[in-house]
Amino acid sequence: MTSTSDSTPAQAGPPAPRAPGFPRSLVAHPAYGPLPALLLILTVVTGVVDSISILALGRVFVANMTGNVVFAGFAIVGAPGFSLGASLFALAGFLVGAAAGGAVITRVGSDRAALLRAGTAAEVALAAVALVLAALSGDPGVSHGTTHIIGGAFGLAITDALAAVLAAAMGIQNAVARKLAVPDLTTTVLTMTLTGIGADLRAVLRAGDTHATAKSDLVRRLLAIGTMLAGALAGASLTLYVSPVSALALALSLLAVTAAAAMAVATRPAPWRTPSARPK
Repeated sequence: MTSTSDSTPAQAGPPAPRAPGFPRSLVAHPAYGPLPALLLILTVVTGVVDSISILALGRVFVANMTGNVVFAGFAIVGAPGFSLGASLFALAGFLVGAAAGGAVITRVGSDRAALLRAGTAAEVALAAVALVLAALSGDPGVSHGTTHIIGGAFGLAITDALAAVLAAAMGIQNAVARKLAVPDLTTTVLTMTLTGIGADLRAVLRAGDTHATAKSDLVRRLLAIGTMLAGALAGASLTLYVSPVSALALALSLLAVTAAAAMAVATRPAPWRTPSARPK
């Protein structure tokens, strides 16, 4: 007698859900929701504000603290063109901002959408303060590009204040991005992103079309580099040929767009909002 179990084909389970394509994964990632796209906008902001600080505030970074520490060293030994005061104000502002970001993280908890909403709202407020300080200063940087300015774009006090305020905003951004932990999207540093491209490039090339995850990682890293470059190009063009204040207005506009998007997504429950509910 023939066994029915040998002749009956096993029933296949439900098909595994397909991962979204890369463009869609920027705004609807199964684990991170719209965070990748929003963090890319913040990466553009980094390029804009660092171009303002370098070209209008006198060789000081407000987002890249590695470079800022090096610049402080240059200023200490008397290298021309470097301001120790601006570097120290930027370092202090960044630390204060990072501490404020840590306080926001403690208050908000593990809700990623609420964290991004709170962080970007604080950044908008600080960028608005920086814009008002610059616009009301009456200094040459209000209405002239830095290529047309002899001397500093702003007075010493305004320069130090802008360095501190913008660095505080970037400190908050860095703390929030660190907590959100979206791979390769720190928004302010590209060193590890470039390392990942170089270290994994051979594996991506050998995998060809068979390893979608490796290709997705490579494209995301390239986008992080491209968006920061785009921010630097836009910020430098405005700072050099229009005015540093116009570049500050661009940074504020981008932050406002990100904050508005974060407020919108924070009104809708979704699994990606809490890491414990993250889909595998």
